[in-house]
Formats: sequence, structure tokens, C-alpha cells
Amino acid sequence: MRKAVDGRAVIVMIALCLTWSLQQVAVKASAADAAPVFQLALRSGVAAVMVLLYARFVARDRWMARGMLLPGSAVGSLFALEFLLVAQGLNWTSASHMVVFLYTAPLFAALGLHLRLPDERLSRLQWTGMALAFAGIALAFLVPALFDTHNADLSSSMLGDLFGLGGGAAWGMTTVAVRTSRLSEAPATQTLFYQLAGAFVILLCATFLLGKTHFHSSPILWTSLVFQTIFVCFASFLIWFALLRRYLAARLGVLSFMTPLFGVVWGVVLLNEQASSAFLAGAALVCVGLIVVNGDAWIRSWLPMSARRTQKTSDGAARS
Repeated sequence: MRKAVDGRAVIVMIALCLTWSLQQVAVKASAADAAPVFQLALRSGVAAVMVLLYARFVARDRWMARGMLLPGSAVGSLFALEFLLVAQGLNWTSASHMVVFLYTAPLFAALGLHLRLPDERLSRLQWTGMALAFAGIALAFLVPALFDTHNADLSSSMLGDLFGLGGGAAWGMTTVAVRTSRLSEAPATQTLFYQLAGAFVILLCATFLLGKTHFHSSPILWTSLVFQTIFVCFASFLIWFALLRRYLAARLGVLSFMTPLFGVVWGVVLLNEQASSAFLAGAALVCVGLIVVNGDAWIRSWLPMSARRTQKTSDGAARS
């Protein structure tokens, strides 16, 4: 039986969120030495081999064989699409913008699961969170477009932001594909391997098609690749899956939204990126909305009993 989040889980989640939030910063910082799409292809390939070896010789997971080709190909393709959009978007927008828009993924996952699975229907409280998050996205996009018309780089930056939002949608659809297929019964290492292997094949092909094969060996590039491969793609995801087996997923999901907040801070501190007031306000709304959508059960536990009864009644009427 999964238990409530304790102090140990909070510390581990803070470490994970710090790791995930540095991912886009690492790619952006080393982009001059290797194109983002090439970096993401290389790290995915090496991490896929590491996951395969770990599953076979350490975890000794028994992977499912029948009926896995189609769902495995689907999640691999969606995972590759996500990072292809991220890689291209980082050419135009900042790392802090990218991490916020990428982490809209749970919104798209919640919408997709609402349509596909009866048990995943959104409550009225969750729809409120969705509205807040999309209002934040609109604020981050529309205010600069309407009031910062003299900025020559604005259109390019907004295109990069749009790519980040597309990456978040692809990530969200990956979650839907996993939850609605046989992969939901497979070991976590099998799903992760399909994602990483698919990303490696597709992103490597994209690297050659786009002519982005330049690779200039440098300390910052190798540091970025080692960090992305070992700490992000391999260790952090395995730790995350281990936490999901032990703790309540909704509580962990709420804590995971420290990632975009850390990402904005890292972008400003490490890359000297500028964060406009409109973007910060929009990012705050997105984070609040995401917390409401994913922390629905946790929020309900804090509501007064009368409010919970009213909420339950309204949700039941809406679903009927």
C-alpha cells in the first residue's frame, strides 16, 4: 500500500526537481558545441543501453513480449517528437521559458485521459485548475505580443515558446499512450527503454536531415552530456519510478511542479536570461493550475467537510 509523502520523499523530490530543471539549461549552455537535437540523440542512445543493462542484470525485470510493438513504437515516437520540439525551440527561446512550457504536459495528459478513461474524468476543481493554467499560457504569450511590439526578437522567442508548448503536448500524449495500452502493465524499465530507444533513432535521423552534426569537444559539452545521460535520463527516472511504487502519486505530482520554478531561477542565474513580468505572472498561473489539476485529492483532503460534500455532489451531477 502506498503511503503519504514524508520528509525523506520531500528531500528526494527536491533533488529530482533540481536535476530536471537543469536539463534545458545544460542543453542551452552547450548548444554552441553541439546542436541540441544532436545532444538529445546521443544522451538518449547511451541512456537506453544503460536502462537495458540495468533491467537485465540488476533489477532482473521480466519484460512483456506479446503485443508490445505498436505501443512501444507509439511512445518512442511521441517521446522523440517531444524532444525534437524542445531541441528546435531552444534555438529561439530561453531555457527558463522552455522548462515552463514543457511542464504543461500534465494538462494535456489530464485532457487526454479524461476523454479515454472513465476513471480519469476531471472534477470541477480540476477544470478550474485547467482554466488557470491556460490563462497563464495566454498571459505569457499575448501580453508580450500586444505590448512589446518594438522587440525585434519577440517573434522568434514566441516561436520557440510555441515549440516548448508542443513538446509539453507530446509529453502529455506519451502519458496517455502508456496508460491506455499494454505498457501500463509493463515494468517501468521497459517503458523507459522504448522511449529512449525511439528518441535515439528518430533524433539521430533528424540530426542528419537538419545538418546539425557539428560536434566540438569541450569540457562544458561533455559535462552536459554526462549530466543528461546519467543523472537525468537514467538515475532520476529510475528514482522517480521507485518513489511512485512507494508513495501516493498525486502528492508526488504536486511536488514535481517545483521543476519549472527552479528552471526559471537557473535560467536567470546561470545563463543571465531575462524574465519579463508578464512571463513570470503567466508562469505562476500555470504552476498554480497544474498543482490544482494534479493535487485534486490532496486539496480535497484539506477542504472543510461541507465543501467536500458540495464538490462531490456537483462532480457527480456533471458526470451523469
